[in-house]
Amino acid sequence: MGRHEWNSGARRWRLTALLGVGAAALALVVTLLNTLPGSGAGTDGTSRNGDRVHGTPTTTPDADTPDVGWGFTHTQFSADEGSAAATDRVRQRIEDAGGLPQNQHIMGWGADNPEPVKGRYDFEDLDRRVDFIRASGSTPTITLCCAPDWMKGGEAGVGNTDWSKAALETAPDPAHFEDYAALAATVAKRYPDVRHFIVWNEFKGFWNDAQARWDYEGYTRLYNLVYQALKKVDPEIMVGGPYLVMDSVDPRSADASATFKGPWGAMDQRILDAFDYWNRNKAGADFVVVDGSSYTNDDELLPDEFAATDKFTAVSRWVRQRTGNLPLWWAEYYVEPADSRDEREGWSENRRVAVQAAGMIALARGGTTSAFYWNPENEKGTDCAGCLWTPTSGKDGGQPLPMYDLLSRFGRAFPPGTAYSTVPVAPDDVPNVRVLATDSTVLVVNTLDRKISAKVDGKRFDMQAYEVKWLTRRAT
Repeated sequence: MGRHEWNSGARRWRLTALLGVGAAALALVVTLLNTLPGSGAGTDGTSRNGDRVHGTPTTTPDADTPDVGWGFTHTQFSADEGSAAATDRVRQRIEDAGGLPQNQHIMGWGADNPEPVKGRYDFEDLDRRVDFIRASGSTPTITLCCAPDWMKGGEAGVGNTDWSKAALETAPDPAHFEDYAALAATVAKRYPDVRHFIVWNEFKGFWNDAQARWDYEGYTRLYNLVYQALKKVDPEIMVGGPYLVMDSVDPRSADASATFKGPWGAMDQRILDAFDYWNRNKAGADFVVVDGSSYTNDDELLPDEFAATDKFTAVSRWVRQRTGNLPLWWAEYYVEPADSRDEREGWSENRRVAVQAAGMIALARGGTTSAFYWNPENEKGTDCAGCLWTPTSGKDGGQPLPMYDLLSRFGRAFPPGTAYSTVPVAPDDVPNVRVLATDSTVLVVNTLDRKISAKVDGKRFDMQAYEVKWLTRRAT
C-alpha cells in the first residue's frame, strides 16, 4: 500500500449543501450503497475480519502502566520497509537499547485507509508497523486518527480515499462518531498487546467557524464514545486525550491568556478553554496528552531558542495541576520552526540536538512521564535532518544519527518514575548550560555556539559549541 504524509494544523472543510428533495434523496441512496459492506464500492484486498488477532502479541514492561517513557512516532517513511539489511539494523539497535516506545496512527503517516468500506477492513500497513514495533522489543501505542472517507462525507471504496490535506484534516461527521468508536474497538481487538490509545490528533476538523473557537463539545463527545468502546473491549486498556496543540502567542494578541504567560509568550486562551472543557466533561482518562512547540504561532523563539523551551515546563505543570497529576504525555514537541514546506532543516545538527535536549530537559522538569519524538524520516538518500537513522532504502541505510543517540540515552537515563537530583553549577556557568541529573547520571547541554569551560557537580570540563555531554556520578 502507498504511504501518505499528513502535516499538522487543523481547519474543517465543508461540503457544499445539496439542494432540493430529489438531490437529497439521491445522495441518501448513494450513501447507503457506499456504506453497505461490499456493496456499491470497491472492496478488493479488504476483509470482514478486522478484529481477528494479528500475528503474535508480545508483552512489554509498560503494558500495565500508563507511563511508557521517551520514544518516537513513525511518520510516512520508516524502518518497517526498505532493504532487509537496513531495516534489521534499525530493529536490532532499538532492541539492544531495551526498546523505545513507538506510536503509529491508524490512517495516514504510513498507514492506508483501515476501513475503506463500512465493515470491510485493510490493516496491511498497520500490521507491518505493529510487527516492527513488536520485533524491536518495544511498547506499541496507537493514535486513533484519521477517519475513513465514508465517515466524513466522502466516497467509500478501495482506491477512492482522498489523501489531500483538506480531506484528511476532517473529523468524522457526528452521525458517524459511533462508527468511529466501533473502528477503534476493532483495532483494539486486532492488537491485544497495544494497551495505550490516544484519541484523535490535534483537534483536526474540530473548529467552530461560527464562534471562532475550537469545537471542544464535538471532540469530547467523540472522545467519550471511543473511551467507552475501548474499555468495553478490555477495561485494562488505557486511553488518553485530548492531544491539543498548546499554542502560545505574542502577549499582545487578542487571543493571549491574561494569566498564563512567561518570557516565552502567552498561551492562547482558546486552547486553555478547550482543554478545560474536555477535562471537566471527559468520561475518564488514564493519561493526558498534549503537543506543541517552544516557539509562538508566529515562529518566534522567545527570548531565544533555549530559553523558549521553558514553555514546556510551564505547560506541563499547568496540565498536571488541572488533571490532578494524571500521567502526562507529549505526543509531539518541536523546538525548531518549520519552513514553508513544513521542513526543519535550517539548523546545524549539533544545534538541533542541543536545543532538542534542552526541550526534553524542560519537559522532564515539568513532570512529563512520556513523550514521542516526531521522526522526520526520508524515503531515500543519505541526508536526513533531525532523523533518528539514515533512510532504509539501501543496504547501507538505517545507520544511527545523533538524534537517535540523544533519544535512546535519555530514555534509559530518565525513565518514568525517575527521582531527579539537584547538582551545583558554577554561578558564571548557569546562563550557559542546561542540566538534568539523577543520583547516577548528569546531562549537560552547552547553549552557546562556542567552546566553553563549565563547572558542574564539582567538576570542571570543556564543552564544544552546542555539545551535549553525559556524566557519570560517583556512587555515594
